[in-house]
Amino acid sequence: MIQRFNLLFPLWALLLAAVAYVYPGPFVGRSGLIVPMLAMVMFFMGLTLTAADFKRVARSPRPVAVGVGLQFLLMPFLAWMLARVMQLPEQLAAGLILVGCCSGGTASNVICYLARANVALSITMTMVSTLIGVVATPLLVWLYVERTIEVDRLAMLWSIVKMVLLPVAAGVSLNVLFARRIRAHEQLLATLSIITIAFIIAIIVAINGPGLAATGVITLLAVALHNILGLAGAYGSSRLLGMGLRDSRTIAIEVGMQNSGLAVALALKYFSAIAALPAAIFSIWHNLAGSLLAGYWRRSEELSAAAGPLPGSNPGKAAGG
Repeated sequence: MIQRFNLLFPLWALLLAAVAYVYPGPFVGRSGLIVPMLAMVMFFMGLTLTAADFKRVARSPRPVAVGVGLQFLLMPFLAWMLARVMQLPEQLAAGLILVGCCSGGTASNVICYLARANVALSITMTMVSTLIGVVATPLLVWLYVERTIEVDRLAMLWSIVKMVLLPVAAGVSLNVLFARRIRAHEQLLATLSIITIAFIIAIIVAINGPGLAATGVITLLAVALHNILGLAGAYGSSRLLGMGLRDSRTIAIEVGMQNSGLAVALALKYFSAIAALPAAIFSIWHNLAGSLLAGYWRRSEELSAAAGPLPGSNPGKAAGG
């Protein structure tokens, strides 16, 4: 029963998002819960990981380099290209490009966990891209938009520490002590993660619903294409560069899912409320699209499990719920 519920998690995310859009009241005032809920899911992920998972990533840093490279090369270029091809107004174009110039977001770690991707690689990529983004994001915005911006470096680093590093470290530590008991309840951990991420998506939809309704179809299409092309481009590039299936899926999710919250804050500070719309829409779209993709990949792995582990996976241990 639990396994069937977990496999249908994209449906639960879509249904709750629809409820939040039509009846935003119960969700709209809950934005303060997003960070604690993300940290809780990161803790659940940590419970399924060991220090050995991160040591394997450290011993083979090439996937991290490929993923972070694609993060800051592919996403800004795609945003710039779409803005030009679709002839977006100046402020919307700036907002879309700003999304592309940001580092990966913590929601990507949750989606990787639900997709049974390489969670240790995902977490490592998020931390590395955030550190590099302190320098890369302002530089890329200057190159593509010709506007100088400043990023609150300490705020970015602290957000990663409190939402990723500390919860994961706590989970890994408990896994060392209670590995057998935790392994027996991994499906339940995945269920709790699914419920939590569905509520996070609902809150985001409720908060941004009015702006979503007022946004033109062309902006919605630009944001969707940006995310889809990022996912597909990162996956295809990773495969061409020799990455295994699980690592390629991880890189695709990491690259395609941006730190849209940072993009909203920077757009409001340095551009305009209109420029913040692409990032606000992106925060809704990439969570829903990521959930659908994770559900598809999770089901495909369940079906192929009898044929042996995926290339690039860790035999004998699933990388996540």
